[in-house]
Amino acid sequence: MTDPVAFLRESLARPALPSSDYDLNPGTVLPAGRVLRPAAVLVGVTVHQGDLRVVLTKRASHLRHHPGQIAFPGGRQDAGDPDLVATALREAREEINLPAAAVEVLGPLPPHETVTGYQVTPILAAITRDFDPRPDPGEVAEVFSAPLAHVLDAARFRVERRIWRGTWRNYYVVPWGPYYIWGATARILRGLADRVGP
Repeated sequence: MTDPVAFLRESLARPALPSSDYDLNPGTVLPAGRVLRPAAVLVGVTVHQGDLRVVLTKRASHLRHHPGQIAFPGGRQDAGDPDLVATALREAREEINLPAAAVEVLGPLPPHETVTGYQVTPILAAITRDFDPRPDPGEVAEVFSAPLAHVLDAARFRVERRIWRGTWRNYYVVPWGPYYIWGATARILRGLADRVGP
């Protein structure tokens, strides 16, 4: 039987460097000795009749950080989480009602440093059975999925910029339909696209 996510498994064996919200802003000087808080997100890929899609959320508009932005389900590591895989699975259950039993963890992607002081470890996973996506109203406005082929096509990405804390900040975007996927989410996807691509 053909493994529809075999190419994702294989990509994990290819070398890759950590990423950062500052990647496209080489003049940024980060404070020495800064301490990043550990967090994890689930890069969950659904498999249905050969159609591969990545599950994403639209964050609630009332949140303090990144309101209304497109994100993977995830969050900071809690004291009770034995590791970052457990963090990603717990957050996915809490945010979108994804049971851990429906998830096959493929492996971690390189960590990503955010402007909000987190070191986020993306956990790449296959969602192996249907589930009832229910957004947690306290954190998530919407759960949706985008075609994996779209977000793994490096040609779909572009670099945009905006003023942030008084200076221009460049960042990746990979829009799909009505969804403006940008920032850390787009950077993580771009890193995966680079590993999967030729």
